[in-house]
Formats: sequence, structure tokens, C-alpha cells
Amino acid sequence: MNLKRTSFILLLVTLFFAITVTAQTNRSLQRSVPEIEGVSSAAILQFIGAATKSKTEFHSFMLLRHGKVITEGWWNPYGPNLRHSLYSCSKSFTATAIGFAVQEKLLSLDDKVVSFFPENLPDTVSTNLADLTIKDALMMSDGQEPDPSSAISSKNTDWVKAFLATPVKYDPGTTFLYNSLGTYMLSAIIQKVTGKQTLEYLRPRLFEPLGIQDMDWETDTKGINTGGWGLRLKTEDMAKFAQLFLQKGKWQGKQILPAEWIEEASTMKIMQDPNAAPSKKDSSDWLQGYCYQMWRCRNNAYRGDGAFGQYMIVLPDQDAAIAITAETSDMQDELNLVWKFLLPAFKNTALPDDKINQAKLKATLQSLALPADIKNNVVPAENISGKHYTFASNETHIKNISFVFEKDICQVNLQTYTVNFLLSFGAGKWTADTTSKPGPSLTANAIENTAFLYPAKTMGTYSWKDEHTLQLVLRYIESPHTEKFICHFNENKLTLDIEKSIDFGSRKKTITAEVGQER
Repeated sequence: MNLKRTSFILLLVTLFFAITVTAQTNRSLQRSVPEIEGVSSAAILQFIGAATKSKTEFHSFMLLRHGKVITEGWWNPYGPNLRHSLYSCSKSFTATAIGFAVQEKLLSLDDKVVSFFPENLPDTVSTNLADLTIKDALMMSDGQEPDPSSAISSKNTDWVKAFLATPVKYDPGTTFLYNSLGTYMLSAIIQKVTGKQTLEYLRPRLFEPLGIQDMDWETDTKGINTGGWGLRLKTEDMAKFAQLFLQKGKWQGKQILPAEWIEEASTMKIMQDPNAAPSKKDSSDWLQGYCYQMWRCRNNAYRGDGAFGQYMIVLPDQDAAIAITAETSDMQDELNLVWKFLLPAFKNTALPDDKINQAKLKATLQSLALPADIKNNVVPAENISGKHYTFASNETHIKNISFVFEKDICQVNLQTYTVNFLLSFGAGKWTADTTSKPGPSLTANAIENTAFLYPAKTMGTYSWKDEHTLQLVLRYIESPHTEKFICHFNENKLTLDIEKSIDFGSRKKTITAEVGQER
């Protein structure tokens, strides 16, 4: 009996330690109070206030000091458990995969890109193409001009072969030109030498040690991760990546990546515009130099960044890291808020406790929201519920639309020539739903595998702007983007304006319809 009891106790202890180790491996970042870490809650409140009033639509924000989260907030309907499309922040992860491969001696930075793809080379390999190295691609100096990324990715072709067939105008390593397909080539090289997608190669080396789960990454039609875009992570995962670099590659006492690689990857390798006037350079975070798929910033900081306002910022002098997701037409303005309000807030020692502003900050963070359309008492001039509106042929490929209103929910049936989409919108509130309808995307024209992105998570809201005008707002909450449908009813006719936030009002589409037979 004692032996059985001892064995049972040993089993419980073993299970306890196994669970503890798993929890420690996957646990989130530690939390702390701003003043304890030498940052003023009042200053953070000023930043949040300015961010909310700025031209940038913030979706999330996380601030770390001395390795601990001291502020985190999500603007409802965005939340901590949602992934976010990172766009070019993905590039920093691709470069990190190269760092692991260098560490494991699977390749070197001086290896020629052509050496990995002998079966895909053009009939004539130019001197410049032959000279192109992994390092050149890492530092955005592939030598191609113009950037071939959009032209190649939008065709149903072999991207590797098409990239290698693109003329290399400049001697690689000499001229900076942003080239997302060059980053894709780095991802293709990783898959070539490891036999695994970049995502899978990084899983045990980066994602699992940092406790990053539920990530996914778009691929081309051959199953190669796109590299330069298409990775989706949560905000805290972005913060962990920035913190790993801040800690020179060390995580929970273990050296994940060599400190030498972190230094190599985060220091300036090429200037974007060597002839820029000092005044222009001093006001721009895009002219401080480029690293390995990261940008140098002013104030001795550096960052990974993605289109429309996704940021992973590392501030070595302040021992701080910042993660932001957003949508903006002015990414410089977004960064300026960090420099104006947060940079002066970092102090070298702990600050006096500030219960009042700590409470205000907590309340402010809990109340952050992108407001749903206001529920109003406008009475529609027409009974449109259940009516079926048919559009003339149009570039949006929308054929029919119908509306059903019930209990503060507007159910929209949007029919194209090939498929029906059911979309839900709440009156005065965000209503959660999913859809297989493709949302706005910077890479929407790329011919790639995005099936795993659907059904996409959405939040919808609606309101009557007047008795003839219905506005529907649809947020794709694992991306930065939103669609707005403004319906103008006039007896049996409907004029539909479609606006995508990604266009910032520059490309509204208008289509017209008439009532068909009722359902």
C-alpha cells in the first residue's frame, strides 16, 4: 500500500512538473505597473489620447519595459486573442529563419541565390544575377528595378523562375529598392535547404520557445510561404519577437539566436537615399538605413513594420519594446506619436506610485473602442426587407442583394455570379460573424493559396443615415481593413456605394440595381 501511495505521489509530482514546464514554455509575458518600470502612467495616457484622436485608426498597442508588459490595449472590436495580418512585418520573421539556417550551417550569407535553383535559371544568366547573394536580398538590394513583386505575384506562374528571369539592373548590394519578392526568394531558399516551409522551420526554433501559437502564413501555389507578407500573429506575439531582439536573442535564460546574429540583423546595411538632405533625413524614419528585413529608426531604435501601420519597435537605449496594429495612410505620423509621447516618458529609475493615473489608465484601456454606428429611430421610407435587388453587369461582380431586418440585426444576402455571401450587421453594436467573402487586401491580386484564411472573422454594424440611406460597415478583424456599403434607396431602385478603408476614400465604386422578384 505504501509503495502504491509513493508511486502515486511520484506520478502526481511528475505531472505537476510537466504541466509547470509546459506552462512556463507557453506562458505570456510578465505584467507590471508603469511606475515600477520607470514610466509615467500619465504620459501613457497622453499617448493613448493622442493616438485615439490621430489620423491613424489604432487596433492594438502593447508597451514593454524591462521585459514586462506595462500597458496593453485593444480598440473594440479587436481583441487580444485575434491574429492580425502583418504584411511586411512578416519579412523580419523570414530573415530570422535565415539566421537560424546560418547558425545550423545550412547556408551562408555569401551563397549565391542562383545556386539554390539551377532548374529555374533563365537561358542566359547575367553577371549581376549570378552575383546576387542571400545577404543582398536580406538588405533589399536585389538590384532589380522596378520592383517586380506585384507583376509576378499576380500571375499564375512559377514565382522563383519569374524572379530569376527579371533583369538585375544594378550590381547587387549597391542600391536599395524595396522588393517583397526578394523576401519570398529567401523563404523559397529556406524550404529548399530544409525541406520545410518557413513557418514549419521556425515553429520549434522560434515560435514554440516564445510560446507563440495559432499562427499561419500564406503560401504561393507551390506551397512556399510568401515570406514578404502573409504571416498572421497576435499582438503579444509581435511584442515577444521585439523583446527577443531587445534581449539579444536570449529567451528565459536560453540563447535562442546568437547575439552576433541579432547585432548583424539589426544594424544598418544600406542607406535608402544616401543623398537625402539632412532636414529630410532628420524628419523621416524611412531614411535611417535598412538592416536585414528591418528598418533603422531615429532615436537609435529599429523596427519591423507592415503596411498600414503594423509595428514591432525595439528601443535598446530605453530597454523597451512596442507592438502596434493599426490602419493608417500615414505611418510616419503614427511613429511620431511614439517619439513625442512615449520616448520622453522612459526614466532610468522607478517612479513614485501614482494610483490616480494608474486607475485612469486602466479605465481608459478597458474602454478603448472603435464605435459601432449609432442606433437611431429613423423610419425607412420604403419597406425593403425581403426585396431582391438585381444589378446590371459591373466590375464588382455583384449580381443581387437583399436585406432582412429582425431584432436589431440586418442580414444581407450578397450574391455574385458564382457564390452567395450572408453578412450580419448589428444596430448600434458590433455583431460577430464569419464569411467566405474575400476582404480588402494589399495583396488581393496575388495568385496564391489563401483558402485557409476563410471563413474570415468579421464584425458588422448598420444604421439609417436618413430615411433613404442605409450604411453597413463590415470589419475583417484579423486584418487591418474594413468595407463600407452605403445603400441609397429610391422607390424600386438601389444605388450602392462601396468603399474600402484600404483606399482611404480614393476609389469608391458605385453600382445600381432595381427590384427583382421578392423572395
